[in-house]
Amino acid sequence: MSAITLKVNGKMHALDVDPTTPLLYVLSDDLELRGPKFGCGLGQCGACTVIVKGQAVRSCITPVSSVAGSEITTLEGIGTIDKPHPLQRAFIAEQAAQCGFCINGVIMTAKALLDQNPKASDEQIRQAMSGVLCRCFTHVRMLEAINRVRQGTA
Repeated sequence: MSAITLKVNGKMHALDVDPTTPLLYVLSDDLELRGPKFGCGLGQCGACTVIVKGQAVRSCITPVSSVAGSEITTLEGIGTIDKPHPLQRAFIAEQAAQCGFCINGVIMTAKALLDQNPKASDEQIRQAMSGVLCRCFTHVRMLEAINRVRQGTA
């Protein structure tokens, strides 16, 4: 065990965890956050995506020690029920979630992309989203929601 300090959604947390523990487990088990999901455990599906230093990161394969001291943002950190983030509002308006399992990965990946490139092209959006697996095939509605935010209509 080791003392590790994480800044998650703007709040500092001092934790005593094994430094090799996947960030996802610390977020879900120790900090009780439910946005990032365990999907494949291999960093391939995107359900566990969080934003670290502005980049979409797969938390299931990220050792907690590698992000100590970094700003980590989860789905819970971008909006609230009373004041949802524009992406969250757009996903609601487009009814872009079906089962909801992939939605964390889709929204966090889209947020990281649009934060870096607010005028991302359709192709850049499709490329970024290609790494997030959705079993329900609501891709068209998801892309429409992301486009709403890109165009400033969310």
